[in-house]
Amino acid sequence: MISVRATFKRKFIAGIIVSIPALVSILVIAWAFRTIDNFLSPAYESVFHHHIYGLGFLSAVCIILMLGIVSTNVIGKKVIRAIERSLMNVPLLKSVYSPIKSVMDAFSNSASFKKFVIIEYPRSGAFAFGFLTKEHAVKMHKDGTTQELVAVYIPTNNLYLGEVALFRKEDVFYTGIPVEDGVKIVLSGGIATPNIMKETINDCNPEKLT
Repeated sequence: MISVRATFKRKFIAGIIVSIPALVSILVIAWAFRTIDNFLSPAYESVFHHHIYGLGFLSAVCIILMLGIVSTNVIGKKVIRAIERSLMNVPLLKSVYSPIKSVMDAFSNSASFKKFVIIEYPRSGAFAFGFLTKEHAVKMHKDGTTQELVAVYIPTNNLYLGEVALFRKEDVFYTGIPVEDGVKIVLSGGIATPNIMKETINDCNPEKLT
């Protein structure tokens, strides 16, 4: 009897774990559908004199698709740049639009993140995942010598919020994990992390492998 009860409990918990992500996804999609549809429906109601369920959402999809088509041709790009310049001249809009656009540009460009790395952060003995974004040669001393530094984006809230820190190249551990898989690891809260990660030899300081 105890064995049957324990088995039932395990299976039930496993079912909950599997169903929650699907349910949350469905609820989010349904909420977005209703919100967009309710926002645009009044315009159609004034024309057709009754509510047509889903027409507002379908219109939003068409508008986004049209914006995508316009933004990928030469004339459309010029128009969008002109609109962006106008927005950047408005102080309040500039403070909101500029950082959001920078983040979206970074994440829409697959080349923005070079490698998925591990760095010692935010203190000695603590390690964090990060994405290498750029290498820098910084003049550090009065004699003109330079120090090789790399910029690492460290997610602090899922993926879209984080900090940028500079590290010496020899202090960065290169995991060899593709950036796409690194994104999955961050979004999963570390659950998708492989049990064993080996530092890639071609990207790291050989002394660290001994």
